[in-house]
Amino acid sequence: MLKRSILVGAALAAVLSLGGCATGSMQSQTLFQRLGGKDAIVAVVDDFVGNVAGDARINRRFASTNIPRLKQMLVDQICAGTGGPCTYSGRDMKSAHAGMNISDAEFGALVEDLIKSLDKFKVPEKEKNDLLAILGPMKGDIVGR
Repeated sequence: MLKRSILVGAALAAVLSLGGCATGSMQSQTLFQRLGGKDAIVAVVDDFVGNVAGDARINRRFASTNIPRLKQMLVDQICAGTGGPCTYSGRDMKSAHAGMNISDAEFGALVEDLIKSLDKFKVPEKEKNDLLAILGPMKGDIVGR
């Protein structure tokens, strides 16, 4: 369970930058809407988790993780964090990562996997930057815990 939390933080950053402005001005839309809503967030999270599973630098951290539950928690966290209608019921990043001793390199690998998914879905730079701005402050609660 603790292992899935690293994904939660990274996924939040990734999904927040999912792209596209459907209708209306970007200023009047929530980030959730600009990302394309829940379906878009689910697509990015699915791809992101696949990237992590194939990443030898960090996939061992998720070997015993309940992947369907992890995906749902990531979707809920990103959805809620971007102004969507979801409720995130998971633990905070600090307590979720306590005792895991996650390194800077592992955190970086996770972010790279997220960016790979965002690029695949052609998320615009502004949304990517918005996502990374949310993820950045979480690093202190995730790394070295």
